[in-house]
This record gives sequence, structure tokens and C-alpha cells, in this order.
Amino acid sequence: MTGTWHMSSSILPADVTGFTFSPALGWPAGIVLAVAMAALAVCGVVLHVRRRGASDETAAACVRRAVLCLLVALMILTPSVTSSTDSRAVNATDVVIAVDVTGSMAVSDAHYGSDATVSRLDAARSAVSDITALYPDASFLGLRFGASATVDVPLTPDANAIGNWADTLAVESTSTSSGSSLDAPLDQLLLNLKTIRESRPDDAIILYLISDGEQTSDVTRRSYSTLRKYLNDGFTVGVGSTAGGRIPVIRDGTSGDGSGSGSGSWVVDPDTGKAGVSKLDETTLRAIADEISGTYLHVDAHDTMAAGVSKQASTQWQVMRTVKRRTRVTPVVWPLAAAVLGLLAWELGAWIAMSRRLL
Repeated sequence: MTGTWHMSSSILPADVTGFTFSPALGWPAGIVLAVAMAALAVCGVVLHVRRRGASDETAAACVRRAVLCLLVALMILTPSVTSSTDSRAVNATDVVIAVDVTGSMAVSDAHYGSDATVSRLDAARSAVSDITALYPDASFLGLRFGASATVDVPLTPDANAIGNWADTLAVESTSTSSGSSLDAPLDQLLLNLKTIRESRPDDAIILYLISDGEQTSDVTRRSYSTLRKYLNDGFTVGVGSTAGGRIPVIRDGTSGDGSGSGSGSWVVDPDTGKAGVSKLDETTLRAIADEISGTYLHVDAHDTMAAGVSKQASTQWQVMRTVKRRTRVTPVVWPLAAAVLGLLAWELGAWIAMSRRLL
């Protein structure tokens, strides 16, 4: 499945239900002006009859002017047609998943639903799988971040694509790592969340950021609060342990799943000259969760993402609700305006012809 149509809201075709008057100036002023124009039409006819033979006004001119007044009276009352439309909303859930692939994610100190020890990245893969199960009819976007951030899977309703993406995630090589910076995905997240919100304003947008929370960069982390206005809910998911573990050296072409522990090749801490130890930083992850008005979750041997569903999630891909039956009044004055212009042109032509006769 490569895609599906999506609509955040829709208006059903309108049904024309009747004809009415809807004065643009309001009923009190409209009635007064319409009656005045009708009175002018009647007065014109009465005067023509009384002055018959003593005036050069022809019967055609009298009728033309009376009709002109009556048409203006009708235009003031603004004849309109009414039509009814049914508005309905289509609510969906868009889940954005950002996964940390920095070198520390290869540390094998994580648990996910069992006592078996796995790498943090393996725990992240399991978390992604459970997240997609929580939202069976949603759309997903997959983003990985390390030294930089990359959107690997644009927004798609294909949950299998996200699962395949998670299976292929690998920790970035030690040679390319320049220190962990937890704000690395911020720019990409801001750009993509804004795009989703603008194109799907009625959707519930949920963010999951999966990381060990380690920040080793000397640059101060930027706040995630800029994402808050685009989100309905968000989670930071901590993988790993507070006790920590040694960081294996990840060479280009290796899987980055923690297998470095078998070779005894570890990242060395330059300050101590010994193997560096990476620890889960729950304080930072809680701070990020607070910045997006979200929730921090820690996955371990007992807790998994099975309980990490957002309260804002739509339960179905398309939830149809008739919001309101609306009646629209559409003015139809252009036929009258065209007739008035025609009569005015006739009146102007008659006046020019009479002027020439009088010369």
C-alpha cells in the first residue's frame, strides 16, 4: 500500500430548497425603499393618464419608467435562493516517530518487556512496532537523528513501511559521530509538523521521540516548546538504564546493534582514558516532554509501549460526523440588474432621439 486519499473536512453537495427575499439593507430599510420605488411607479402611471394629450410622454415611455421603478424595488428586496448543505468532519491520527541513532544507542543495557538485555536501538525498534500497533488506522512519519536528522519515511498510512524502516535502523558510525545533541531533530520536526497541521488541520498529531536522553554536545540544547502548537499530544520514550553501559565502537558497515561488546572495542573517554559509560538521562527526557506538554515513558522489563497510547488519538482512520446542516442564502439580482441596464439604455436612447428632434 503506497498511499490513500485523505480529507480533513468536507461539504456535501448543496440542495436548492426555495426562493426568498433577503434585503441587503435589512428588512426595515428595504421595505421602505421598495415601497417608495413602487409608489413612484404608480405615480408615474397616474400622472401620465392625467396629462394625456398635454405631455409628449408616450405610453411606451410611461411603461418603461414604471417597470424600471418596479425592478429597482425588487432589487432592493434582494431576491435570493436558499440551499442547504451538510458539513461533516473527517478526523484522523498522524503519528510522528523520531528515533535516536547516536552511538550511545548501541549500548546493551536496555530491556523491553522481558529480563533479556538488548541494545537501546533494539528496544527502540520494539517500541516503534508497538506504537504502530496502537494506531492501526493512522498515518506515520519516520525520522532518525544523530549528527543530523533525516526523514526516512514521509507521512504514509502504510504501517508496514514504518516497521520495515525500524528494522533497518542502524547506529551511526563512531567516526561520523560528533557528540549527542538532542535538538538535532528539532528543525526537521518543526518543518514537517507545520506542514501536516496546515494540510490536515482537523487531524490529531502525536509525536514519539525515542532516545536515551544523552546530551554530550557542548552546545546548549534548544527547547522543543516551538513544536507545542502543532501537537495534540507527545511522548518522550526513554530506552536504556540509569546504571548505563559501555559504548561499543561502531565502524562503517556494521549493524550498530551492540555487537561491538564481543570484540572488546569500546569508545574511550578522553578524560579518563577508560571505556566511556553512557547512562539514560531521564531528567532531560522529562524536560523535553514538559516542553511539548507531553508525557515521559520509560520502557524496561515490565513497561512497554503497549500502554503509551495518546488520549487524543482518533479511534478510526475516517470518523464521519455531520457537524451541522447549514442553509445558505444566495442573492440572485443579476437578471434584474441586466433588465434595469437595458431599460436605462433604452431611456437614454429615447432622450437622445427627442433632443435631436427639438433642435
